[in-house]
Amino acid sequence: MRDSSLYDYIRVRFWIIVLSSIAPLSVLHCGLILAGVLDSYRLPYILEGWALAETIFYFLTLLFRTYYLQSPAIHPPLPSREKRLQLFTRCEESISDHERYISKWFMDTPITNIHKENVKDFLRWAFLNNAAPDSTHEEELDEYLAIFERKLNVELSPGRADNVKCMRLTIDEVKALHRSLVWYMCIIVVDNITFFSMLFHGFHFHHSSPLRCLAVFPPRLQTLISAHRSPVKNFTYYHRPHTARDKLPILLIHGIGVGLYPYVNFLAELNQRRPGEEGDIGIIAIEILQVSSRITEPVLAREEICNQIKSILDHHGLKKVVLLTHSYGSVIASHLLHNPVVFGSIASVVLIDPIIIQLHHADVAYNFVFRKPKSANEWLLWYFGSMDIGVAHTLGRRFFWSENILWKEDFGDRHATIFLAEKDNIVNTEQVRTYLLKSCTKLSNQKMERSHLKVIWCENIHHGHVFDTKVWRKRLIDEVLEHSAQTYHNHKSQ
Repeated sequence: MRDSSLYDYIRVRFWIIVLSSIAPLSVLHCGLILAGVLDSYRLPYILEGWALAETIFYFLTLLFRTYYLQSPAIHPPLPSREKRLQLFTRCEESISDHERYISKWFMDTPITNIHKENVKDFLRWAFLNNAAPDSTHEEELDEYLAIFERKLNVELSPGRADNVKCMRLTIDEVKALHRSLVWYMCIIVVDNITFFSMLFHGFHFHHSSPLRCLAVFPPRLQTLISAHRSPVKNFTYYHRPHTARDKLPILLIHGIGVGLYPYVNFLAELNQRRPGEEGDIGIIAIEILQVSSRITEPVLAREEICNQIKSILDHHGLKKVVLLTHSYGSVIASHLLHNPVVFGSIASVVLIDPIIIQLHHADVAYNFVFRKPKSANEWLLWYFGSMDIGVAHTLGRRFFWSENILWKEDFGDRHATIFLAEKDNIVNTEQVRTYLLKSCTKLSNQKMERSHLKVIWCENIHHGHVFDTKVWRKRLIDEVLEHSAQTYHNHKSQ
């Protein structure tokens, strides 16, 4: 959605109210029937049957939300103190406004209201993966606190302000809203549209084992009719064979939403913009079902993600690929770029709306999880994104910022292009651009380069709208094709 109007706001709020009302109205209706209140007035059998199904589903997912979502996160092993200090120093040196940095992690609480122990609570979570005070690390926390106070040029008040709370994604309560069976029926429709559209454009769907498919709700038709089997047990994906002789194939990882549906036009147009050229550029589009409006098993640990993606590439004989990710997909990109098993398979990188650059800042966590929605765009993001069961669990129990953060040095000597939306309502793109463009050469108002790093500033669009806007989609396709050709020739010349 572009800049939202009053009409957009009313329309979004209306549909949120409608979708949110289905389950409680169904429960109320079934309750009144059991109480004998509606003996003289009954709905048609099909509607009463649906209301009963919605009621049963509501209580089943209520148990799921109550117990599964709130189970403690299993944090990664704690690095050595030396590595923790290196990470803290790297983060601290990239902060331009320390007061805003701390205040934002405390949800815009004025710095004068934040006490020493409050900041240590934040530092304890951020760098020690812990919530409870532990005397073992007090000296280290005092050292970090002293650095912040020196940068702030102020000494914080001693003790803890009980009414001041910081954001701690993997420790705080996971908040999610119920989704009705009607909503999941819509997801089935969108899923099938995606499947047949991808099939029409030459893609094959690779499903996991039939037993594994039972762990995904809602069920998927393509699992039953596709003849292609995924070589790994946890990832399904679409594949178009690579037949181009002078290009590298592409590995696509999508963002939070409804799976690959928003990317169908982009994927279809990618080879259409190569008239007269021989062969198709191969594409593997991996599905991350945990962030695709589905109820399924948790996201894998980063090592297992990398191992299984490498197995998929090996299965199709792809030694080098152009890595293309959108939004949450950049988390997987960070894992791949840090993993020695698959690191060498990434020839170049294109990131659209990445959330993992400058991730030590609070903007992504605040805007996606903690912000109270006001505009139509924010309500869309809140209800259909952050309040989804799978998304909420992924961000609240499987999202470890220190594992996910990406620094520009991590690109190494490979070519990397970053698309940043000017009006992004999740990422502080101005801040990310400032960080990326240090020591850059300005080529135009929209494009800057630093060695192998290129930043493309997408004027007047929001998060995710690169794929919705023809002009920017064309720009993205041209950039991806350039990466595919350039890195192929670089690879052949080595």
